[in-house]
Amino acid sequence: MEKFVVNGGKPLFGEVNISGAKNAAVAIIPAVILCDEPCQIENIPNISDVSLISRILQQMGAQVRRINKSSLYIDPTHISTHSATTELVRGMRASYYLLGALLGRCGKAQVALPGGCNFGVRPIDQHLKGFEAMGAVTQLVDGAIIEADADNLHGEHIYLDVVSVGATMNIMLAASKAEGMTIIENAAREPHIVDLANFLNSMGADVRGAGTDVIKIRGVKYLHGITYSIIPDQIEAGTYMCAAAATRGCITVNNITPKHLESITAKLREMGVVITEYDEAIKIDATKNPLKRCNIKTMPHPGFPTDCQPQFAALLVSVPGTSIINENVWDNRYQYVSELVRMGAHISVEGRLAIIEGGSPLTAAPVKATDLRAGAAMIIAALEINGVTEISSIQYIERGYEDVIEKFRALGADIKKVYYAGDNEDELRA
Repeated sequence: MEKFVVNGGKPLFGEVNISGAKNAAVAIIPAVILCDEPCQIENIPNISDVSLISRILQQMGAQVRRINKSSLYIDPTHISTHSATTELVRGMRASYYLLGALLGRCGKAQVALPGGCNFGVRPIDQHLKGFEAMGAVTQLVDGAIIEADADNLHGEHIYLDVVSVGATMNIMLAASKAEGMTIIENAAREPHIVDLANFLNSMGADVRGAGTDVIKIRGVKYLHGITYSIIPDQIEAGTYMCAAAATRGCITVNNITPKHLESITAKLREMGVVITEYDEAIKIDATKNPLKRCNIKTMPHPGFPTDCQPQFAALLVSVPGTSIINENVWDNRYQYVSELVRMGAHISVEGRLAIIEGGSPLTAAPVKATDLRAGAAMIIAALEINGVTEISSIQYIERGYEDVIEKFRALGADIKKVYYAGDNEDELRA
């Protein structure tokens, strides 16, 4: 068993470099299945989700080789199966992108239902609606495996009943090699959707309108190999920005796209944090002004991202006054609240609302990461506390944050990973 031990109470100062976007990587790597030649993907985050999807592709027959810490070489030409049903697949939320990729490549797909973070129902009905409109017959087998089979995968006009990032990207994958044109209306607009479209287009696909609510994909017969660099991770950047504000520090976040962070920087500015933007960096200074309360409502992009909601909750518990969070994306994303309450936070949850009475000092307590972003929130809260906090279930955090210990240490945090078994405890060296 492993856990993080944080000795908090110190403001963060310095610079941090942001890795490639997890949410882009876990779709772009499966997208290589569609390619007829090898590809090299750069600026890959070195996280467990990337390792997992790489191993899944290897199980399917692809050659996957790590060139360096942030680059992968993938040769999909030897994939001869349309099936991905192993335990590795079940353990990963984003494994559903294999459906669209295999359907586009083989005309059929058999994929185990995904796992990953457990903070609400994760329906894929909009994904299946899109595949069925394009001529596929889908069915659930034994309650655990989705099968899709299309004699003739063809373009179609698809309207998504709800804005869904996963469905938008999955349909884009299948449509890239389908016959004719597919039009997705009410499409999601997140930066990683634009990144996936840019990746596909670089290989020779014809995807237009990504970043708007109408995306048009004209299917092509052949996709050629390329070298492609993934965009920076806006949520990782937002996490370090929150941590700097929560500790009343001052940091510079490098290797980012400031436009992708507009909803996050707007809220921090509203709270009194001084923000300075550069071409590919942003400075967060929380040393100049007392922080003020604020309200947050999560929305699909370009609204405030649900993936930064727990981190802001950890920040707002340190700010005097009543702040209200309105979670509009996931039904059950407040599981982390009980962990913050364990640390002394005053938070009440009423349906989709979390009401935070901020300003009371937190106290150290053993807590756990209930999901990826909740784990990041635990680190932020621990950094605020004058005392030692132990965080367990850190496998969730390592799903999506590269070198999280090293990056926080470089900013002056006292944080380490330890191995524990019974009463024995040893620090794990990087």
